[in-house]
Order: sequence, then structure tokens, then C-alpha cells
Amino acid sequence: MLTVAVGQSNDIDATAAAAEVAGQCERALGGRRARAGLVFASIDLEHARVLETLARAFPEARWIGCTTDGEATSAAGRDGARLGFQESSLAVMLFASDTLSFATAVARDLSGAASGADAPASDPRARVRDAVREAARALSRPPSVCITTPESLTSSGAAIVDGLVEGLADERVPIVGGLAGDGVTWTGTSQFHGAEVLHDAAPVLLIGGPLTVSTGVASGWTPLGRRARVTRAEGNHVLEIDGRPPLEFYRHYIGEGGVPSGEYALAVFEADADASDPRFYLRAPQRSDERSGEMSFFGDVPEGATVQLTQTDRASILAGCQSSIDAALAGLDEDIPRRAALFFSCAGRHRLLGSHTPQEFALLRARLDDDTPIAGFYAYGEIGPVERGQRARFHNETFVTVLLGSRDSSEVHG
Repeated sequence: MLTVAVGQSNDIDATAAAAEVAGQCERALGGRRARAGLVFASIDLEHARVLETLARAFPEARWIGCTTDGEATSAAGRDGARLGFQESSLAVMLFASDTLSFATAVARDLSGAASGADAPASDPRARVRDAVREAARALSRPPSVCITTPESLTSSGAAIVDGLVEGLADERVPIVGGLAGDGVTWTGTSQFHGAEVLHDAAPVLLIGGPLTVSTGVASGWTPLGRRARVTRAEGNHVLEIDGRPPLEFYRHYIGEGGVPSGEYALAVFEADADASDPRFYLRAPQRSDERSGEMSFFGDVPEGATVQLTQTDRASILAGCQSSIDAALAGLDEDIPRRAALFFSCAGRHRLLGSHTPQEFALLRARLDDDTPIAGFYAYGEIGPVERGQRARFHNETFVTVLLGSRDSSEVHG
């Protein structure tokens, strides 16, 4: 039996918000014991109080989560009203099941800052690999999905994903999630594991057993111009594209004096892609140096990678959201009930969409049954496969849809 509940509150008092969310979820669970939960929270809340209140309400639940750049759920309050997308709220999804296995773990000190100046350089990939292996050992059933809500500002998102892939050692297990945000204040994010409020960490939740997972990943950014090769790069810092400064490559398309922005993300093609292969993931520009022409991005860009400039507009961003949803629906057999949906969208999409941001959640709600529980948040990087069945990638400017299906006959609430 699988039951999924969601709750949401925009109360500015952390304890009151958590109590309201707990009440919504308790009513939806109908006496079933919560086994695991996801917490997506505004940066403005007192997170320790949130987690303490939730832990008292659901003492057997294993928790992970993070701060965000906006949250949304399908939860309905006592008056029947739904909050939907909010820029400052508390959102929770809870899982209750007697057939699935749940385990969590956390990789700490991803940047190595807590180890001291004389300590060896931190290896976030190894720390995350070890954490997900720890969670996998605690499962009583083979893993069906890995959900993660890691740090974004102190470590490499690509390295975190590589560690997850290596730790699971089975690319067929979907890895999905979003990197923590802080309302675009760039002052620091928080991650949650159990009742702990952490920084510079990567929490993971593994669910094992008879769960069907279907993902859809799309952006709405369209390549333009020619493809080129990254000839010099160090992590997220690109020094040369086709032997020339990357800023020069950009300005060939956006004009002399143009400033690279998220509207013009860099498409990075899969290593085995040929000239006609459309598979790519995005890297959003972070900063550029007028003197050297070098550029940094919100994610690693591999040296030797094939890249292409992209562009978008509001209509295309929403069309990308729709494509993500359609791909996830197409991957779930019609006879498998949709028990819940998660989404992870990008803070960059939020900024470009502005007041149109709620339309992404509206598109997802419109394609699912009215009683399907939905929860998600706006992140500083998204995690999912470029195409279903492939290994996970770290993305920018992307919408990730995750559908959870189960053939059992339990009712689903939320």
C-alpha cells in the first residue's frame, strides 16, 4: 500500500506553518504511518523549529529537504483553497507504505571548508558516493529512485551527480532533485537531514521496492548558430571555445557589448552526440571577464565538450515545461496509477518568467488527476536524465517532472 500526502503553509511563524502542514498531511494519511518526507522551505523561516515540529508529528519519518527560490504543492487547506506556487512558504510531501523501503543519508562538508586550511582538498564526488552507498545498504529492497536536495553555492553540482551515479552503480535507477536555493540573495542555503539544518551538504533519500518512476526533462531553450568545441576549461570556468575567448563566441551572436545572461544559456551536448543529435544539457552564464574574455557558468563545462549557444522567450520556457510533463506521462504505462508527482524547476526560469511563473505548476496540475499529490520547488540547478533511461545530469534552466506510480489499490490523498 502506498499513500502520499502533501501540505503547504505560508504562515510566517515557523512552528505555526509546520503545525498547519502536519495537520494537512495527517488528515490525508488517514492514520497511516509516515515513513519518509521531503521539506521545501522559504529561506526566511526558522528551519530548526520547522523540523522539530514535523519530527514530533511524524516520529518515524526520515526527512530530507532544503531551502528554495519558491515552492508549490497541490495541498488544500481546511477552507479548500490551494496555495499552489508561492515565493515564501513551507511545502512538504510525505510517503506512507508497507511495501516500500526508505533510507536516508547525508554527505557533509562538500567543499572541505570545515576541515581546515591544511587538510587535503575535498572530494565532493567521493563524499556523495559514500553517502548514497550508506543509504543503499540500509534499504531492504532494491532502490527504485534516488531523490536529493544538495548544496548549490559551495560545491560542484556536476560532481555531486557524478558521486550519486557512482554510488548507486546502476544507471537504471533514476536520480532526481534540485539544488538548494536562497531566494536569489546569494547569502547561503540550507539543507535538511532528519532534524538537522545543514550547510555545504547533500542529503539523499532512497526509496526501494515496487515503485514505477517516470521522468521528463526539458528546457525550452533552442540552439542557434554553429556548434563549437570547448578547447580550455577548468570546472565551471571556460577559458577558450574553438581556441578563442568564450565571450567572443557569445558576442558573435548577442552583439558587441552584449552581456551573457540566462536567456542565452550554453548547450553542452552528450559526449556520444553526432551533428544531428539534439541531446544536451544547459549551463547558464554566471560572470564574464571583459579583459580576458573568459566566462564562468553555474555548473561545470567539460573541456573538449561540444557546445552551442541557445536562446529562449517566455512562451518557449512554458513550452519546455509542457514537453517535460508530456515526456514523463509518456513513460508511465496507462494501467499504472499515478500516485504522486514531483517537479524541480530553475530559479533562472522563475526570473525570466516573472509573474508568469505559476503557469508552470498550472500546466502540471492540468495534466494530472485532481487528487494526485504534487510538490516541488525552484532550485539553483536541477538533476535528472537528459532522456529517460539514461544517466542523470546536472542541469541549469530546466524543468524536471517526476511521476511516481504503483499498481497497488490504495487510495492516494493530497
